[in-house]
Amino acid sequence: MAIIGGPSRWFWLALFLLLTAEIQAGLPTSAVATAHPLATRAGIETMRRGGNAFDAAVAVSAALAVVEPSGSGLGGGGFWLLHRASDGKQVMIDGRERAPLAAHRDMFLDEQGSFDQKRSIDGPLSAGIPGMPAAIIHLAEKYGRLSLETSLGPALRLAREGFVIGKSYLKLIGFRYPVMLAYPAAAKIFLVDGKIPGPDFLLVQKDLAHTLEQISERGRDGFYSGPVARAMVRGVRAHGGLWSFSDLEQYRVVEREPIHANYRGTRVTSASPPSSGGVVLSEALNILSGFDLARSDAIGFKHLVIEAMRRAYRDRARYLGDPDFVSMPIERLTSLPYGAALGSGIRIDRSGFTAEMDTGRSEPEREGQDTTHFSIIDAEGNRVAATLSINYPFGSCFVAPGTGVLLNDEMDDFVVHPGSGNVYGLTGGEANMIEPGKRMLSSMTPTFLENPERVAILGTPGGSRIISMILLATLDFEAGKEPDSWVSVPRFHHQYMPDVVEYEKGGLSDDEIQGLQAKGHDVKELNRQYGNMQAILWDKMTNRVTAASDPRREGLSLVE
Repeated sequence: MAIIGGPSRWFWLALFLLLTAEIQAGLPTSAVATAHPLATRAGIETMRRGGNAFDAAVAVSAALAVVEPSGSGLGGGGFWLLHRASDGKQVMIDGRERAPLAAHRDMFLDEQGSFDQKRSIDGPLSAGIPGMPAAIIHLAEKYGRLSLETSLGPALRLAREGFVIGKSYLKLIGFRYPVMLAYPAAAKIFLVDGKIPGPDFLLVQKDLAHTLEQISERGRDGFYSGPVARAMVRGVRAHGGLWSFSDLEQYRVVEREPIHANYRGTRVTSASPPSSGGVVLSEALNILSGFDLARSDAIGFKHLVIEAMRRAYRDRARYLGDPDFVSMPIERLTSLPYGAALGSGIRIDRSGFTAEMDTGRSEPEREGQDTTHFSIIDAEGNRVAATLSINYPFGSCFVAPGTGVLLNDEMDDFVVHPGSGNVYGLTGGEANMIEPGKRMLSSMTPTFLENPERVAILGTPGGSRIISMILLATLDFEAGKEPDSWVSVPRFHHQYMPDVVEYEKGGLSDDEIQGLQAKGHDVKELNRQYGNMQAILWDKMTNRVTAASDPRREGLSLVE
């Protein structure tokens, strides 16, 4: 029976539109995704204490320095990509390490003038001036609302009381064991009587706790001057390094404009130089925008993505470096016309063979399981994507006595001579040569993706393969997939040199391998899986937040 005088269909339409607008104007729930459960809980704890996403980023950065020493730490650096909800500000905090002022381009050459890579990855000569402490202090003071002491509290507790190590620690300490043995202060902390610890080892870091206390109480002066600085400089110079007090006193973080791109209606915001990530990612997406990937079969899709990777990584080697030292054609490299021009040279039926180049090595030595990433969103809509590193597993394996600070070996990310490759096989040119005070080029790619319906926060470790992993995840996002898909998507990679398609174990099917080989690709399976992506999705239409940690590793994602 009809209800006379009931609401008209226009009323119901108006009500629907109003409710939809309210949902769209809603705020997300908080979420944290990191590479270690204890770091994730530190971020959640900080927000429960009234902190925002930026306070949580300080807490997570410091906690990872304690519980994941193979990947990041106070002796390293990184990039923190921020979105502030109150005014829409997006900025990248550049906490990348700098070359010591006494550094020079021949510092890793042997007596015969040949590159000695052990010098660039082992011991304090390989260490750049750390940016991590300055970056988290800047983050707390300019963007957070809690005291630095409060945000550093979880990390300080973990360092002082200790935690039981995991499988990743055991695997990577075994890889760096011979170098670790050479430096007693590091061996005393991370080994047990000079031996690899057992799986129930409680890692307590009293000296690191003291350094965290100094930062908590004195800010910059707690690390870049005073007793901690003196101990680091004294220790580094006693073991052949080049640091000086001026290096530490002069270090400053830099706020940089991120790289922006648009791919089929998805706004991409990513890391800018001295990270190569945003430029290479944007260039590859611009190339692919000229192809209808949805109409391609699996082999055709992967062929096109590989060819886009090849061309974008080539420009990484040719042009990119520290923007404070070199001029780069960023606007041209990230433009759609340039991407279209590069894409016009791609043949559907065959590989575009890379020109010969002296890379200095035939392949990357490691999968890049060091480095770390975390993603955060808070209930106000503030968000952080941060990728941090000390480069190789456990960095240089050197700890200055009395500090507990494990130093990076990021100097290996410079180019020793044009065309040479670093420990991940990445080549480069004059733009990334060693100079005093210069920041070395990086592949770290913290990224935001956004369209009218959805917002993504993501990133991953992985050495030279970071950018290709973010590219695959971006394509997965654009296809409408969820975070658990982005972090699980099978991975393949091409970085221009060496001229080979690498794929993780199980990353390509037999048909795909044969199809790519038929097009002329040299295809190589790695005997492992790689990456450790941490991702968050805010669906603005339903106001639902989901998060995922890479199933390949031991991370944890939590949604409040």
